[in-house]
Amino acid sequence: MDGNRQPCWPFSRNMPREEFMALLEGIYERSPWVAEHAWRTEPFEDIQSLHAALKQAVNSAEQPLQLSLIHAHPELAPDRAMQLTPASRSEQHAAGLDECDDARRHSLITLNRAYRERFGYPFIIAVRGHGPDSIIAAMKARLSRTKREERQEALDQINRIAWFRLNDRFGHSASRDQPIE
Repeated sequence: MDGNRQPCWPFSRNMPREEFMALLEGIYERSPWVAEHAWRTEPFEDIQSLHAALKQAVNSAEQPLQLSLIHAHPELAPDRAMQLTPASRSEQHAAGLDECDDARRHSLITLNRAYRERFGYPFIIAVRGHGPDSIIAAMKARLSRTKREERQEALDQINRIAWFRLNDRFGHSASRDQPIE
């Protein structure tokens, strides 16, 4: 395929639910309900309309469902990488979180613990474009937020992660690194 052509858009009108779910498996970490809710709003003409429907499913969900989505995400730089899905493992590796020196690793462990104690769930950030130092800085800054602010930030970051994963899988955006807002 030449560099200017886009792959065929796989989402057709009236796509069977099972096929839709299979195409979106793993876009939202261990949370197939997001794709299922979005499926009800098809058709999707492009990646932006698909992402908008997925994002709407997340943002309009009841708080317990949103919290289950947040809890489905792993901590950054966990002690055992086997806790990570393949997508999370790849993303964290690209951000250098599996190769931190002892000082950065200690900071991540300490901040992960403080964050979980304060908010009750793991710190979530779309790590693309970040390295250990910028992630540590974001963790420190976000510890001072209110629970409501931070829950919304976690959901925004999850939607950003989904945008990157959609683009990695389907590659239909001219601005792959900038999610739609």
